[in-house]
Amino acid sequence: MAADWLPLPDQPAWLLALAGAVFGLIVGSFLNVVIYRLPKMLERQWAAEARDFMADNAGPAAAADAGPHAPAAQTEEPFNLAVPRSRCPSCGHAIAWYENIPVFSYLALRGRCSACHAPISVRYPLVELLTGALFAVCAWRWGLSATALVWCGFAAALVALAGIDWDTTLLPDNLTLPLLWAGLLAAALGLTGVTATAAVWGAAAGYLALWAVYWAFKLTTGKEGMGYGDFKLFAALGAWFGWQGLLPVILLASVAGIIVGLALKAARRLHAGGMVPFGPFLALGGLAAMLIGSRALLRPIGL
Repeated sequence: MAADWLPLPDQPAWLLALAGAVFGLIVGSFLNVVIYRLPKMLERQWAAEARDFMADNAGPAAAADAGPHAPAAQTEEPFNLAVPRSRCPSCGHAIAWYENIPVFSYLALRGRCSACHAPISVRYPLVELLTGALFAVCAWRWGLSATALVWCGFAAALVALAGIDWDTTLLPDNLTLPLLWAGLLAAALGLTGVTATAAVWGAAAGYLALWAVYWAFKLTTGKEGMGYGDFKLFAALGAWFGWQGLLPVILLASVAGIIVGLALKAARRLHAGGMVPFGPFLALGGLAAMLIGSRALLRPIGL
């Protein structure tokens, strides 16, 4: 485990947890932006790449026909994680800084836009509270250390991935691949309690395990049961917990996914042939392994 960065006197655990919670609330507010905007940013990127591909492969006449549409693509308003300012999706009201304070602004506004009074999704404060709670646990458990920082980053990435996958069934490489490399680097630096060798084997085994399940299901049924993003996310979890941690994580994810899927079907919120994204449940397994340890996840079944 890493030592504290600074030679500060020991701080009470509750004070570190409080500081972690406040920091987590702020990060959670940013994660709401990531969950909403990153898929739209990727869609714009893919659309621009498709336009460029068609322009490069079309003849001069086709390029001339497409001419009037080109300026619109070039003058498209910038859209990223920083700009434009957050706005109400119902009326376009620009959200002031005091309306964007994590949790407290939602409560002060009573969950409604100050301009048009349209309801604000309760998921915004829930993401902030979840991130705050996870950061508080990390700070309480590992104190002021590099270990706490890397696990906070791990938790934040999983919260964002779970939200994006639930909304769009996408697990962007922009998040899964950095999470994978961060796990390998953290293991090499001795910050996760997993050896570098176990992390590498965990990443390889995680990817290949779901890749094999994917192809077995596809060859048997002719359908795709999951996406390649799930392979990459499970590989990332293998890098963080080692190959030994893969079994408890996938068992918890599978059980939770089955329970939620059956509940949605019973509530008639899952149409025939519909699919529940698996990424949020892999994220749940990863967070549970972080909080209580991967081995503890197997105790209820006697392993």
